[in-house]
Amino acid sequence: MTDTEPKPKAYAFLLVPGFSTLGFSCALDALSLANHHPTRREFYRWRLISETGEAVRAYNGVTVAVDTALPELARDETLIICAGESAGNAASKTLLGWLRRELRKGMDYGALSSGTYILAQAGLIGGKRVTTHWEYKTALAEMLPDVIMEDTIFSVDGRVFTSAGGAASMDMMLQRVRDDYGADLATWVADQMVYTVPRAHSVGQRMSLQSRPELRNAKLLMAMQVMENNIEDPLRPDEIAEIVRLSTRQLERLFAKYLNISPKRYYLSIRLDKARNLLRQTDMSVTDVCVACGFRSLSHFSKSYRACYGISPTLEATEGKVLWTGNR
Repeated sequence: MTDTEPKPKAYAFLLVPGFSTLGFSCALDALSLANHHPTRREFYRWRLISETGEAVRAYNGVTVAVDTALPELARDETLIICAGESAGNAASKTLLGWLRRELRKGMDYGALSSGTYILAQAGLIGGKRVTTHWEYKTALAEMLPDVIMEDTIFSVDGRVFTSAGGAASMDMMLQRVRDDYGADLATWVADQMVYTVPRAHSVGQRMSLQSRPELRNAKLLMAMQVMENNIEDPLRPDEIAEIVRLSTRQLERLFAKYLNISPKRYYLSIRLDKARNLLRQTDMSVTDVCVACGFRSLSHFSKSYRACYGISPTLEATEGKVLWTGNR
């Protein structure tokens, strides 16, 4: 670095046990590749952190060595929490206290995947627009009513940035490179990644219904969206048909033609899917989940759940945890 070059921007990656190697690698490589630009300028520096200073095991069994245990961060350093499975158990009192103390300095900070939950536990994203991996979104929205959950690949709200993890980490970091040094460097890094069309933060995490060729029917899509928007208080098939301006019989024909399922069965499947996420990723009671997913009785809920997943809701709640215990 010459005397005329600005100081490299500094990042600290906090690796949490069970973190996603894909999300972490996509984020780190965006910075690393920038430093390989033909100008040979050092644009970024970084260090890897764990709570204990020991190597951290990712969800897939890969172990990554770190540089230090929880250090004192510089005010111009940007912190990124890299998490995945077991995020709830990873957030010890020591770690949360360190986050509160260090981030009080005023630096930028963010999270990949379920790292958003750790920021929430530390009380650092109240009232903020944030995102997380779609698999955890339902659970976090139920448990964290004071944050604004977005179904996007990444979110930015002031100094706080969060990502769905996975490949979305690359999109988020390319945007940060663009903001730091301009479009030319960000484009060069994207080309090195063979990533020809970086996505904007507003892009949804999963392929939209409208993008699926087998579902390109406006009335069908509208009916499916009505169901998604009315999970806790399900509508009758005739009510849905009236909203989309079809007869009940026409609605049934649409679902049979495009999905090979009845509207009633499809509606039940998305309610059960939400129930499964809540049972596996939160400590909500089976009764509360039953109500949140629009079931009028525990017996009906249990019978439907067992028929769909081959396990009772009670057993799922104790043995199927993902976000909190990582037993997947």
